[in-house]
Amino acid sequence: MSGNQADSVLRLMSLMFRAHPWHGVSIGENAPEVVTAYIEIVPTDTVKYEVDKVSGFLKVDRPQRFSNYCPVYYGLVPQTYCGSGVAALFSERAKRKGMVGDGDPLDICVLTEKTIPHSDILLTALPIGGLSMADDGEADDKIIAVMKDDATYGGYTDISQVPMALIDRLQHYFLTYKSAPGSTQHKVEITSIYGREEAMKVIRASHADYKVKFPELEMRWG
Repeated sequence: MSGNQADSVLRLMSLMFRAHPWHGVSIGENAPEVVTAYIEIVPTDTVKYEVDKVSGFLKVDRPQRFSNYCPVYYGLVPQTYCGSGVAALFSERAKRKGMVGDGDPLDICVLTEKTIPHSDILLTALPIGGLSMADDGEADDKIIAVMKDDATYGGYTDISQVPMALIDRLQHYFLTYKSAPGSTQHKVEITSIYGREEAMKVIRASHADYKVKFPELEMRWG
């Protein structure tokens, strides 16, 4: 099959079938400065949803165990993977050896003034920083971004511009969202908060990790 024929087949398949949010959607032509975000959870959700890695459908992961809700729109960056590159950045940042990536797509938290009533959507996001998070000893960074052209947050260019009260809420959510009621053991820790330039590095590393993990899918977008 020639290159033109292969392109035609891919275009036809994209029209006939729903794209897998992780593999079938582009990270964005201007990544890492501007990325696509697939939203899995909105602030009103009382259960945690996540993409089923095989089918691409949004599935129920678990009910939220406490009354606190995710304070932002939360999801993943397509065509990313938290592997050795992401882990190396975490190790350098946290001065910690032996880290590995969590083996999932890169997580992203998107700030917007708008009310989006449901998940399973795509939006365009501008990364401005991140949380350096370890989950059970694995690098599990959370990129913080703003929705493009948002009236309230769209002009932010670095996480330092975000009200600290909102950052505190985010940290509290991620530090407690996996804890069982009454548990005194916390498997999650946030070692630091980083700005836009470090977020760019993490996104680049996660996209490179994705290409290493899934070399057969690179032809989908080139």
